[in-house]
Amino acid sequence: MRKFWQFTAFIILGFAGFYNVQADGIEFNIRFFDRQIYYVNTDPVYVQVTINNQSPNPFRFKLADERAFSIDFDIRTMTNRPLDQADVLIRKRSQNSQVFFREIAIESGESFSFREDIRDYINLAQPGSYRVKARIYPELYRTSSAYSIESNYLALNLRPAVIPGPGGIPQDIDITTGAVLVRQSIPPDEVVSYMIRARQASQWDRFFLYLDLEAMLTNNPVQRRRWLTVNEQERQQMVSEYRTNLQNSVVDGDISLIPTRFDIEQTVYTNNEGTVIVLARFRNPDFTQLRRYKYYLERKDNIWMIVNYTVEGMGTEAND
Repeated sequence: MRKFWQFTAFIILGFAGFYNVQADGIEFNIRFFDRQIYYVNTDPVYVQVTINNQSPNPFRFKLADERAFSIDFDIRTMTNRPLDQADVLIRKRSQNSQVFFREIAIESGESFSFREDIRDYINLAQPGSYRVKARIYPELYRTSSAYSIESNYLALNLRPAVIPGPGGIPQDIDITTGAVLVRQSIPPDEVVSYMIRARQASQWDRFFLYLDLEAMLTNNPVQRRRWLTVNEQERQQMVSEYRTNLQNSVVDGDISLIPTRFDIEQTVYTNNEGTVIVLARFRNPDFTQLRRYKYYLERKDNIWMIVNYTVEGMGTEAND
């Protein structure tokens, strides 16, 4: 017996910077969830899907548990050639099985959003520039001619496969130029300053350039024990997950905080080890918080890399 649940979703989200596509007061919009550089056959390409009800009446539609029966993506080259559907999508839609769904009711003036990975729908196998459009099927996807509402267009630039670095970990790429970022033989204090300034500018590619993620990950005893028991492929996956969690402040959130100002207080180093002490200020509306960071660095192949850090709260000071 087919099951479904009814509920009212009212997640109010405002997105600017793209065109709205309307159908009887229903706006269906898409945007990249976390815009970044996208490569062939690597990380997910997440798109935020938003249905906004600007009509005077509630809008009801069926949202399948298997989203392939509620939404579709159309990606075309600049010459209007459509890309092939992903094999996983073809398999899902060709199976003779029940489609379980929920009925969503969006009240007037409210919105409903969810996130999808384009790679679950389209085979992104070749680098190039593409136009992305989505369709939502309020009464579920039965055939390609089923009633649907179309979204706005997005521009997707897909780069060639990333260049593997030492240990198989992809090299960092400058998001502004697409060029491979090259580590320079600079002293420890300049390494730390480079890292902090990159974070202040929200340049994650540069922020990670001088971080030894493997060393930082295995500073945790639990992760260290796991690291020693897994193979090389699983280790690479651990480093990739750690990098993502670090960027999302899931782990080691202190190092990814953005200081309003920072001052290098002390730098000490020998041939292969060094420490840099930084006083960082974080401005709040009523006061400025002070934290003292101590970064530990090691020189590897003549390049200073940050391998660990500690942080100490130093109280607050009045804003100027």
